Amino acid sequence: MSPHSTKRDSGLDEAAKGDLPVLPTFKDPYEERRHLKQRLALAFRIFAKKGFDEGVAGHITVRDPVDPTTFWVNPFGVAWPLLRASDLIRVDHDGQVVDGGPVRLLNVAAYMIHSAVHTARPDINAVAHSHSVYGRAFSTLGRPLEITTQDTCIFYNDLALYDSFGGIVLGPEEGLHIAAALGQKKAAILANHGLLTCGKTIESCVFWFMSLETSCHAQLLADAAAAGRGGETVKVSDADAEYTYKTVGAEIAGWFSAKPAFDMMEHEAGADYKM
Repeated sequence: MSPHSTKRDSGLDEAAKGDLPVLPTFKDPYEERRHLKQRLALAFRIFAKKGFDEGVAGHITVRDPVDPTTFWVNPFGVAWPLLRASDLIRVDHDGQVVDGGPVRLLNVAAYMIHSAVHTARPDINAVAHSHSVYGRAFSTLGRPLEITTQDTCIFYNDLALYDSFGGIVLGPEEGLHIAAALGQKKAAILANHGLLTCGKTIESCVFWFMSLETSCHAQLLADAAAAGRGGETVKVSDADAEYTYKTVGAEIAGWFSAKPAFDMMEHEAGADYKM
């Protein structure tokens, strides 16, 4: 712990003065479905703007509030920057497309991974996975992220490492192994593959992914700089990491931290994404 630290209670309420925004609530599950589909469409546009799309690879899902045994996902091959709420498809526990837009083509890997995680984690509603550049690069190192910055404290004791690459996910086994490795954590580094995050909201799930990607980037840079000087990076102490995690790593913090990205994309997209 830093000798200059003056500890107070931690949490998002302690980090802000004034009235924080609150999560929207819905009495009608069909109204909630419409809201979630629109937020999911925005999430894909945010991922595209961040450069997280790689050809047709990658997927974000959200559990359906009307039928929670199903989830909404992007149709295979539809460009993320153009994705609208009406394009999304709904998939059941058997991998069948039961609802959705005109392109009802399902990415098998999306179903195998996300179905396994949604089933294993009834506490979360959204899952994101893509082959982002820095997450993909870091995943080849076979090591966990080190807690070296305030931002990496988001993942203090809350990041899994799945250290086995079983090839492209076309069968249920690899998805089940990924879900088991994730356990109760918010994120996982998938060896030789990429990153995966989850959250109770689409917003927190998306922010965890963005933050994990930039944390991987920062560590790659810091490791290279430290090695060039024949040294090592300075780690955050367990006590300070745990204290910081309570503020920056909480579910509500993830939801709130995503607000600027979603607000900006909503402004840029206009009403198009809602259609």
